[in-house]
Amino acid sequence: MDISATSDAQDMRRRIKAILVGSSGNLVEWYDFYVYAAFSLYFAHAFFPAGDRTAQLLATAGIFAVGFLMRPLGAWAFGRLADRSGRRVALTASVLLMCFGSALIALTPTYQTIGVAAPVILLVARLIQGLSLGGEYGTSATYLSEMATRDRRGFYSSFQYVTLIGGQLTAMLVLIVLQKLVLTEAELDAWGWRIPFFIGALLAVVAYRMRRDMHETEAFVRETRRNSSLRTLMEHPREIAIVVGLTMGGTVAFYTFTTYMQKFLVNTSGFDKETATTISASALFIYMCLQPAVGALSDRVGRRPILIAFGVLGTISTIPLLTALEATRDPWVAFAIIMCGLVIVSGYTAINAVVKAELFPTHVRALGVGLPFAITVALFGGTAEYIGLWFKSIGHETYFYWYITICIAVSLLVYAGMRDTRDASAINSD
Repeated sequence: MDISATSDAQDMRRRIKAILVGSSGNLVEWYDFYVYAAFSLYFAHAFFPAGDRTAQLLATAGIFAVGFLMRPLGAWAFGRLADRSGRRVALTASVLLMCFGSALIALTPTYQTIGVAAPVILLVARLIQGLSLGGEYGTSATYLSEMATRDRRGFYSSFQYVTLIGGQLTAMLVLIVLQKLVLTEAELDAWGWRIPFFIGALLAVVAYRMRRDMHETEAFVRETRRNSSLRTLMEHPREIAIVVGLTMGGTVAFYTFTTYMQKFLVNTSGFDKETATTISASALFIYMCLQPAVGALSDRVGRRPILIAFGVLGTISTIPLLTALEATRDPWVAFAIIMCGLVIVSGYTAINAVVKAELFPTHVRALGVGLPFAITVALFGGTAEYIGLWFKSIGHETYFYWYITICIAVSLLVYAGMRDTRDASAINSD
């Protein structure tokens, strides 16, 4: 028996198991976070005073955006924890925090019962979830990138967005099952919207138990420096600037074509809730399956060409796509338009995590990936839905299409000027 071959096979199985466990926990965290957006059409009235639907959705979207403001704090706290105490410790702690936030939303009484305390508790719960998710992104991106082999790093790290999208898709599927098989619309409006938050809290407990036994990455174990801090992060200003520029256009496009699409189809295109949910869920499933293919492609051709393709196509096609989606009343046409947008956005989502991880050395990698990303997402991604609804409320929805286009164009400038991290990866020197 070839001992070397056996050892290599065991090492590969260990890596794959670690990536699957890390990814599954990531799916649960993103499910818990996205279930808020998926069910907001049903629970918006429960937490805010009576009013028109756009006003209630605007208030709900506002709290969704505020949750993103905690992500930089979470990225800082959990990033330092991951760089100093280990990736596994940080990932385990973040999923427990998400569990608490989901349970709090599930148990909160309505506005009609406790008045203004209801939206206040909802806000607190979203702040807790934002703190958790801020820590999850940078740490899981770092963990998956470090566990992957050098020649398959783009492929394996793409599973962060497979599970991220999978979490959102799972939230959509729970909604579809409740809509079509379990509850009436009146029951969903009254109390059924609480069910997915209870499910999320239970899944987070399962993810916690799985993550307790995760392998630590070799890169972290070998690293002797344990001084991750804002000061050490600021020793890498160019890398920080690249993360901000890299993320800006991608995050706006991602949140527009994923979380906001369900509401756009109802509130702008005029579809009913069930049809909008079905269209969004179907598109998300195919989008999820695209991520490993694009990640694997980046292992062959490099990261930079794929990012440039996203930037160019996103800049020239966003306005035509959203204008056409606004006008259509055909579900199949709407599905095709959304899929066009998601195929383009895959050029960002499939590889952005590994690109960021490849920019920073081990001792500050989790903080470097997470903090500048979280700040940029808080400013641009978390506010995308709110800005879209606000422009609609003042009668200028097309301004939002231009806003997305400008953000992508700015990121395109960054892609054109950055080095290809596949060939100049800081992970390769670990």
